[in-house]
Amino acid sequence: MTKEELLLKKRLVELSNIAFNRNIPVFTDFLNLNELNILYSIRNELYTSEFKAYGGYESAERQMVAFIPDAFCCDIKELFPMMVVKVTPLSKKYSDALSHRDFLGAIINLGIDRSKIGDILVKENEGFILCSDKLGYYLIEQLTRIKHTSVNATATRLIDFEYEPEFKIMKGSISTARIDSVLTVCCGGSRSDAVEHIMAKKVFINGRLIEANSVILKSNDVISIRGFGKFIYTGVLSETKKGRIYIELKKYI
Repeated sequence: MTKEELLLKKRLVELSNIAFNRNIPVFTDFLNLNELNILYSIRNELYTSEFKAYGGYESAERQMVAFIPDAFCCDIKELFPMMVVKVTPLSKKYSDALSHRDFLGAIINLGIDRSKIGDILVKENEGFILCSDKLGYYLIEQLTRIKHTSVNATATRLIDFEYEPEFKIMKGSISTARIDSVLTVCCGGSRSDAVEHIMAKKVFINGRLIEANSVILKSNDVISIRGFGKFIYTGVLSETKKGRIYIELKKYI
């Protein structure tokens, strides 16, 4: 582990200790895939027997973690101190075309650390920002412009928030359902390129870091590749007489 990863590990153990000793739920900031993988790898070192990771909707990539005392029971949307900030242009007619990068840049320019923000969902120039409830009110007050577009930010309670992702269908012919072969369809490169992504610790399956190219994918596995996005491996559609398989993936857009 790097120095930063070791500090994160220590912090996660400390938070679980607080939850255990004070008998209250304790929350992290939003963790990325690599940080979540570290959490799962130290499960046996934690003081609490249970924790929950949640990012505001089912397929969220960045997630806040709650360390939960034994016998504590609560609805997950009511448990997390999280809100959704909806951001809309004041004038759709004169709005710039706003991307995920534009929303993130505007937030970072406010001096907010990336760990304080969860996923940013963008659809038709509207943005939905997952964040802690305390930070949400600051965003509503301060986030008034993205690029050259004046915007309005409003709060949505997490319990009222529903999100259905959209997908782009991708298909391809490969020799095997091994992760290095499937990545050639996801990323458009060669198998050697795919192995480089794996060795660079850029590939996650169902939120877990993959460090071997021999992993065989199963239908509905979720593949996350840093720099390329997130995909659902739908499975094998057909097989040729020569043994090649024709697969389908759904890419989150």
